Amino acid sequence: MSGSNAHQNIALQQLAAGNVPAYIQVLGQGARAAARELRRADTGLKNRALEAMASRLTASKQLILEANALDLQRGKETGLDAALLDRLALNDARIDAMVEGLHQVAALPDPVGEIDDMRYRPSGIQVGKMRVPLGVIGIIYESRPNVTLEAASLCLKSGNACLLRGGSEASASNAAISSCIQEGLADAGLPAESVQVVATTDRAAVGAMISMPEYVDVIIPRGGKSLIERISREATVPVIKHLDGVCHVYIDTTADPAKALAIAVNAKTHRYGTCNTMETLLVDAPIADIVLPELALAYAEHHVELRGCERTRALLPQVALATEEDWGAEYLAPILAIKVVDGMDEAIQHIEQYGSHHTDAIVTQDISLARRFMAEVDSSSIIVNASTRFADGFEYGLGAEIGISTDKLHARGPVGLEGLTTQKYVVFGDGQIRQ
Repeated sequence: MSGSNAHQNIALQQLAAGNVPAYIQVLGQGARAAARELRRADTGLKNRALEAMASRLTASKQLILEANALDLQRGKETGLDAALLDRLALNDARIDAMVEGLHQVAALPDPVGEIDDMRYRPSGIQVGKMRVPLGVIGIIYESRPNVTLEAASLCLKSGNACLLRGGSEASASNAAISSCIQEGLADAGLPAESVQVVATTDRAAVGAMISMPEYVDVIIPRGGKSLIERISREATVPVIKHLDGVCHVYIDTTADPAKALAIAVNAKTHRYGTCNTMETLLVDAPIADIVLPELALAYAEHHVELRGCERTRALLPQVALATEEDWGAEYLAPILAIKVVDGMDEAIQHIEQYGSHHTDAIVTQDISLARRFMAEVDSSSIIVNASTRFADGFEYGLGAEIGISTDKLHARGPVGLEGLTTQKYVVFGDGQIRQ
């Protein structure tokens, strides 16, 4: 019996016995061992595994769609809302995008082993920094089965082993995708423990994952606010996270109305259930009577419910009055809050008070205002004259993302390969001793 098979059998025996913490510990032990092997894996080997996963995924497309249909049916029966069902759903195009993501990650430069900042010291030694994997990464996520593949690909390319715990609503989809991942690892000769999908949705699995720093180096939660708050509160392992996606678009008085219309409509209606979707629109007062009536018509075509301040309602009487809660809401639904503001200062003040430091955009023709917005708005992504929907690892050229961080330590914004590595000092000498 191979080491991997023996390890998997021990893990499953613990799970069958109902000992979820012991099961997770066995997975962690396997991941730690796999991480040591992955540190030795060269770029070619990791890329072969990614390409093999892509081939397996393509060949298994119908099986994945059938599994996803089971998840969707169960989700409808249990009352999942429209936003969660949208995140859960797979189709040909989304699976093709997952395959393309694997190809893109394989094509990306491998950051592991890069040495930079080399410099000579007076002693004659050379000092620099080498980029290395974090080790073992635990990802806890809800609804979106594509996260299983994105997380696996980015962790693998960056030389990390990973433990993936998806939500119960996507269990069948995740199992089908996991099979493709395991087959791809086997095709390339990498240990099965390099990527392990937790085979239980018991909440005790989360508690175990976030409290074993001897086996897990960092936790990345992707899901609802309650999940992320729980993990942030209880974890004894470092966490990379964001809580909310309360994203804003500010239309400055100098904005091109046509560009403003296109950006504001796309930022809200492209997809409702994503963290980079605009939730509040801020409009400079001098341009409000020009852009708001057109925007109202466009939003009506998309059946978006509008909630506005008194100044918005003076221009759009049909709009409901926004409450204090609306300004800080992450709707994840076809609902939009609108506020008319008096210039940049009020817009920035509003974003600072109600935003979540995720993604905020400005539409303006004034480069000095754009620079002020970039400097003063404290968010992980600042976008000038484009939709907030671009705040995404794929769109940023990262191939895929493992999540978006609004933290300020280690990683911020979409977390791709570099965000899954760290640096250590390396020193080259030629017999020097310290005097």
